Amino acid sequence: MSLDANDILLARGSDGLRDVFDAAPRRNGSSLIKPSGPSVSLLPGSAFTPEAIRWLWRDWLARGKFHILAGAPGTGKTTIGLSLAAAISSGGHWPDGSDVGDAGDVLIWSGEDGVSDTLLPRLLASGADQKRVHFVGSVGDGEKRRPFDPASDMPHLRKAAADLTNIRLLILDPVVAAVTGDSHKNTETRRGLQPVVDLGAELDCAVLGITHLSKNTSGREPLDRVAGSLAFGAVARVVLLTIKDADREKPRRLVRAKSNLGPDDGGVAYVLFGAPVPGCNFSAQRVDWGEILEGTARELMACEQPDDSGDALEDAEEFLLDILRDGPVATKEIRAAASAHGHKPRTVDRAKQNLTITATKAGFDGGWAWKLPEAAKYANTDEERQHD
Repeated sequence: MSLDANDILLARGSDGLRDVFDAAPRRNGSSLIKPSGPSVSLLPGSAFTPEAIRWLWRDWLARGKFHILAGAPGTGKTTIGLSLAAAISSGGHWPDGSDVGDAGDVLIWSGEDGVSDTLLPRLLASGADQKRVHFVGSVGDGEKRRPFDPASDMPHLRKAAADLTNIRLLILDPVVAAVTGDSHKNTETRRGLQPVVDLGAELDCAVLGITHLSKNTSGREPLDRVAGSLAFGAVARVVLLTIKDADREKPRRLVRAKSNLGPDDGGVAYVLFGAPVPGCNFSAQRVDWGEILEGTARELMACEQPDDSGDALEDAEEFLLDILRDGPVATKEIRAAASAHGHKPRTVDRAKQNLTITATKAGFDGGWAWKLPEAAKYANTDEERQHD
């Protein structure tokens, strides 16, 4: 088949233009070459219909979107997620007092807390409808079963959730488990989060990924304090942060630090307390929501309790063990990640020395990288110290 100018003019302006070009072989000199391999579809704007953001909780949680909830230890991040899940499952109220509307289903995966002794009691203490809350369990592989892995099992979860037609929320705790490789690297983090983003869009539910704030970062830009790669905050459409007030008598705060969908300021005060678990003779932690707060994230977080998480040197050692666990990492990357996590250069150097980490050079023109020792301690040379 060949095309001349008349053929193109006849096709132009009609829907048949793309079909004509798709069917046509490509000419390379005197040879005709048919297209092969993957092809990219190009869709005009007219193929889409404008849609408004579909909010679950107005300006806070949106259907089909990825959200981050990050906070320091002891701020009740998981309990907050469960409180939101309870409200959805029972058709209750959001933290600002607005109605949830019709009840919906919730999916929860936790790699840290037990269902029977932690998650379920907290849900019930928060008024959840137990029948509408579903926990992600193990994965069947023939006759064997293994733990669910967020980094590789999202397609399996998609199939399992196909029968749940009213899913409103998916909680992943911790969301860093969805990233294979180094969660401090932007490219690897974005690659790991993409299946999570896609799953939320396909299930048409809000996805809430729970994670930590970097240690020793009080006073920094709120969004930059999310632990790990900056990609966590970049990929999320909404980022929520939790903090403790420096005055221990005052409530904690849930703060909106970023939103690509609506307002990116404001917050809600809350307290954590032990509440009776219905039908049981024990209590579980739940959230009591307080007043609505106005102001930017930075303003609302200015009252934050100073970091009292422990020894800064020990924290820096844990950071280095984590970032180097899969092999050598460029010195520049380590320095940048350490700064983002609030570790001072001098403290990182001391941690490096304590862990007997060596600085190695990749070839004659290669850059410097840090590497954990195999077993014995290795002393750095003067040349290595110059490039630390």
